[in-house]
Amino acid sequence: MLIGGCLCGSVRYEVEGEPTAFYHCHCKRCRRSTGTGHASNIMVKHGTLTFTAGEKFLKLYKVPEAKCFSRQFCSHCGSIVAREVPELEAVIIPAGSLDIEPSIRPQARIFWNSRTQWSCSDDLPRYPESLF
Repeated sequence: MLIGGCLCGSVRYEVEGEPTAFYHCHCKRCRRSTGTGHASNIMVKHGTLTFTAGEKFLKLYKVPEAKCFSRQFCSHCGSIVAREVPELEAVIIPAGSLDIEPSIRPQARIFWNSRTQWSCSDDLPRYPESLF
């Protein structure tokens, strides 16, 4: 069972099923929808998604010309949450919305040729806390 929710806590979800893939996607749509260099998503093929709180606050945006790209989010705080993707017969979970570490680790970076030049550099210094 994978459990998670949104930033403000209004929306809570549970996903039953085994994670089958974990990708960092660098496509333009993922970058735009997250405001970052990539989206980190876990796929659960044939999973079951249940909202345990806040289903009335959910909004879904589907890119009209896209085959299966959509974002489901909390209308209070804007955080993206798990969503069903019928075209893939899967539940897609934004990895950062989970309450605990998933059992699966990232397997690949996809749409790498669409990445921005400033994302995912391993040469940057790393700090355990904020510098602000």
